[in-house]
Amino acid sequence: MTVRRDFQEPARCRPDLVIGRAELVAAAREQLASGGSVLLHGPAGIGKSTVLRALDAEYAGTARTVLRCSATESESHLPFLALADLFGLVLDDVSAHLPGAQRTALESALTGRGESTLQRDGLALRLAVLSALRVLAAEGPVLIVADDLQWLDPASAELLGFAARRLGGTPVQLLCAVRTEGQEYDRHLRASPPDTVAVRLGPLTRGQVSELLDHRGHTGLTRSTVREIHRTSGGNPLFALELGRALAENPTPPRPGEPLPVPTSLRALVLSRLDMLSVEARRTLLVASAGARPTQALLHAAGRENAEAECAQAAELGLLATEPEGPAVRFAHPLISAALYAEAPAQERRAAHAALSTAASDPIERARHLALATTGTDPEVADRLAEAATEARDRGAPSVAAQIGLLAARHTPGDHTPTPDERRLQAAEDATSAGEIDLAQDIAREVLTHATRPADRVRAWILVIDSAGHTMTEVDAAFPHALADAGDDPRLLGKVHYQLAWRALIVGGDFTEARQAAAHSAGLAAEGGDRRTELLALSLQAQVETLMGHPAAPATIKRALKEPQDPNVACHHNGAGSARFRWLVMGDQLAEARATVTALLREVRRRGQVESEVHFLRGLAETELRSGHCGRALDLAREGLHLAHDSGIGETASAMLTSLAEASGGDVDRGLALAREAVEHAEQDGDTMYLSRALGALGYAQLVAGDPAGTVRSLRRVRELEQSLGITDPARGRWQGDLAEALVRVGEPAEAQDVIDVTREHALRLGRESVLAVLDRAEALVRAAHGEHDAAVTQLTSAQDRFAKLGCGLEEARAAFALASLRDRRSPTAFDEATRLFRRCRALPWLRQVDEAVSAPEPPVEAAAEPAVLDGLAAMERQVAALVMEGATNREIAARLFISVKTVEATLTRVYRKLGIRSRVDIVRLAAGRRAK
Repeated sequence: MTVRRDFQEPARCRPDLVIGRAELVAAAREQLASGGSVLLHGPAGIGKSTVLRALDAEYAGTARTVLRCSATESESHLPFLALADLFGLVLDDVSAHLPGAQRTALESALTGRGESTLQRDGLALRLAVLSALRVLAAEGPVLIVADDLQWLDPASAELLGFAARRLGGTPVQLLCAVRTEGQEYDRHLRASPPDTVAVRLGPLTRGQVSELLDHRGHTGLTRSTVREIHRTSGGNPLFALELGRALAENPTPPRPGEPLPVPTSLRALVLSRLDMLSVEARRTLLVASAGARPTQALLHAAGRENAEAECAQAAELGLLATEPEGPAVRFAHPLISAALYAEAPAQERRAAHAALSTAASDPIERARHLALATTGTDPEVADRLAEAATEARDRGAPSVAAQIGLLAARHTPGDHTPTPDERRLQAAEDATSAGEIDLAQDIAREVLTHATRPADRVRAWILVIDSAGHTMTEVDAAFPHALADAGDDPRLLGKVHYQLAWRALIVGGDFTEARQAAAHSAGLAAEGGDRRTELLALSLQAQVETLMGHPAAPATIKRALKEPQDPNVACHHNGAGSARFRWLVMGDQLAEARATVTALLREVRRRGQVESEVHFLRGLAETELRSGHCGRALDLAREGLHLAHDSGIGETASAMLTSLAEASGGDVDRGLALAREAVEHAEQDGDTMYLSRALGALGYAQLVAGDPAGTVRSLRRVRELEQSLGITDPARGRWQGDLAEALVRVGEPAEAQDVIDVTREHALRLGRESVLAVLDRAEALVRAAHGEHDAAVTQLTSAQDRFAKLGCGLEEARAAFALASLRDRRSPTAFDEATRLFRRCRALPWLRQVDEAVSAPEPPVEAAAEPAVLDGLAAMERQVAALVMEGATNREIAARLFISVKTVEATLTRVYRKLGIRSRVDIVRLAAGRRAK
């Protein structure tokens, strides 16, 4: 086996090496596993070598011989170098099997003894390479691993291509990587075996760049910085890592509005052609790099009179990607713009910004350029920036508002009103709205190091607490400080007690205390004239009362909806609109709930409020799921989960909701994984409120996956948690029917009936019609387990009709499925109604259950009356044992009783233990003994 000196130990396939490439690696892996070849291609730094080495490490062990080469640009002029890398160490093994002319030509090319050239020894060399590969393949599979094909010396490339095209059914596979721009890989593909699959590696997403930076130790970067790294790098992992390293090594982070520092290594990579530009063309490109959306017209307005000709010159050198006569000026890669700006002297940068401060048409952009052209404090500049931040906020761009606001604070004199700290805190609140929690927290903590005004300090403490989200235990120390700074000011105390209400709910799981704290906060805020906090506190009080099933909830919602309203609270995810939506969903008013949450989602998107967007995406997905639109719900849930991961907001809640959507309309295994992730995170965060919701999602996914025993374990925990929390409204989690159904499946109908009876009492009190229908469906299964077949059919038929009237499509389909399982299973149309309803819902996992039930063979003989020997068994155990006595297989029993095969096996284990027997054969003997009597 030949191993090149700089490629001797392929890197192990670690997860951090292939971040963001799961689908591509899976496609390549499948191709290699089937005996085919793979050509990885993409631009420099995109991760081709990383993926190549990961696949090499995984598949090298499956080959008898592995031949490797890794070309370099500096050696590409040396003929036959790559060929020597590939065959140097196996030459002795293959020479004896080659014809004389081929052996001589190959030895001459590899050793340098004699003068071998393609022109003189072309045919002999081509045949020698082909023959050598066939000799090696005769002993076992051969894997050729070649990196950087673009630097292969021409002679080696031609020989390798000749052989590759003629290998036919020979067990020789190629795993290669080549640098390409765009789709220019055809010539390399033509030089590969016919069964080669080309896999293009594209840019990483922002979330993947963030994950990559974390894995490489750059964990202290704010989300806004990661976003800028992603934008500047264009998603290129090498560029992103170099930018992250430069930031880590730079003690002074870039000022707001300034590009990232570009390390020397990347400057050299992208700016090598700058020296070929004229001085004036370089200045024109600097102005373009300083602009947010540069155009030819903007460059003219900024004083660049020859912009067209200078841009044409830059385009010819590959620095610009657009046609020189086009309106937009676009750099070939964002890194070129960043490196050009970083290379320019500070004075030239300020001059470019000064020109753009009058040339730009957008007032926000003009203000940003004015700030970057100004040094020191300047009240006029600061006020213009503050106005621009307000306009950005009104446009729904809170992230821009935060950046402009920080610039305003930097240029604000200390004795100005508003003060620099007030403007910093406003910027932090804008960052919170934009989902840039890390930036908001950094600003707040910086203000706390020097602020003395109580209002500023309390405002900063609230930002610190808000930034913790559901991990409020991490900021417990902030509450005493905030209370101390608030003193006896009711306006400030109202803000702190509002946060204490959330703490009681999330950390303490005490709904009564949370309700009281919210009411106290509303009273203090009203006394202090803080309508915003008063409305938020009333909305929180209403949501807690709704979850508790408290009779005061409707009245509190009305109070929260009274005028005057604060427009920022009206659409906030913790505002009255959200409380009203929750009330509508729990009260089965799904059409009105959908209209309400859709309007809220539209408004927060217009305002750029990311945290509220994550929340309302979940709300809309939940509404669609309740309505039986599983496909739509799954799309919304996945979108919300992606946004939650990207922003770091509401990840546990989004994982929980996506789990429900996956288990209903997508991938059950994915649903299980997400639910377990949500449970783990909720437990780690000490979030008792979402722990019960996550466990509820897990229990449902386990039920769909055919694991009723797992469902029972998970939902029993939910029952205990909600009893301890004081949650009595069954519409909050809607897990009770699933628990009862699972209990029936595992042979515990008595406990199932207890769950139904307790839940029905609360559902009747609160008028939860859909919950009552679910309970009837579950009770029908209890009756069927007791042999009350006709009563069960009647109750299921009634439940299905009520679900249809309420618009609960998925629940209606589940009732139809249960009904079909109780009726004549031998009829070819028994499951038609359930199939139709599940298809309408796009409930794919449930459709698979119907298919399994339809294809399961019917037991040959109806189970006769159970023998007295089975009297000591539970209901489910008796049914399983009786069917075994009649000769039914485990699969037949599972289909007959609407349970999984695993449940049948577990039930039989309990039967053996209780009857003192060892196998199903002993059960059949019991049946034979009964017949003999």
